[in-house]
This record gives sequence, C-alpha cells and structure tokens, in this order.
Amino acid sequence: MDDNLLRIFIAATTFAILIQAGILIGLYLAVRKSTARLEALAEEVKSRVLPTMDTVQTFLVETRPKMDAISTNVLESSTLVRNQLARFDATLTDTLDRARLQIIRADELLNRTMDKVEETSEVVHKTVISPLRQLNGLMTAISTGVEVFLGQKRRQPKNGRGVEQDEMFI
Repeated sequence: MDDNLLRIFIAATTFAILIQAGILIGLYLAVRKSTARLEALAEEVKSRVLPTMDTVQTFLVETRPKMDAISTNVLESSTLVRNQLARFDATLTDTLDRARLQIIRADELLNRTMDKVEETSEVVHKTVISPLRQLNGLMTAISTGVEVFLGQKRRQPKNGRGVEQDEMFI
C-alpha cells in the first residue's frame, strides 16, 4: 500500500505542477498581450504628445523674455503706485490737518465775535436804553405833574393802566 500511496501522491503532485505550469503560461501570455497593448499606447502617446510638448517648449522659450519684461513692468508699476499713494496720503493728511486748524480758528473767531456782540449789546442797554427809559419816566412824571399843577384834566390811557403802551416801547 505504501507503493500505491506513493504513486497517488506523485500523480497528484504532477497534476498540481501541470496546473501551475498552465497558469504560469496563461499569465505569461496575458502579460505579453498587455505589454503589446501598452507599447502601442505608449507609441500613440509619443506620436501625439511629443509634438505638443515640443510646441509648448518652443512657446515657453519664445515667451519667457516677454513674461520677464511683463513681470518687471508690473513690479515697477506697483512700486510707483505705492509711492504715489504714500504721497497722496501725506498730502491728504496735511490738507485735513490744515482744514481742521482753520475750522478751529474760525470757531474761535466766531465765538469771540459773538462774545463781543453780547458785550456791546449789554453796554448799549446799560448806557443808552436804561437812561432813555429813566428819562422817559422822568418826562412822564414831569408832564403829569405839570398837567396836575395847571389843572388840566388827566389823560385817560388807552389800555387802562395809566401809561399808554406806545410810550413804554422805544
């Protein structure tokens, strides 16, 4: 039985090796077929992309100096704009400071003028209007006294209080 068993194991091993060899041959053929497809695809890519790459490279070589000039111009322009904005900011700040100072001065002038007008009004009131009222009162008293002394009938005021309204207003 040992001999039969050994033959069965050898046959099974041979069968397994043949199956593995078949699988390996199938893998080889599949890889070879895939490699052929990939090589064809690589050739197609080369034939289409390489001319495009050459065109792109030529374009980049030709436009590089222009791009360098553009970037230099943009850099110089941004520097000029930044300097002009700084000058404009300084000018605007100076103008605003001066305007603020002038507004303060105008406000002070207006306040002083209003104070002078009030002082002048008070002085005019004290020196002109008050003496005129006093003089008016004195004249009314004298005329009333003279009327009473001369015996004339006393005037009847229009508003009923003793002094006509128009006489009080100057």
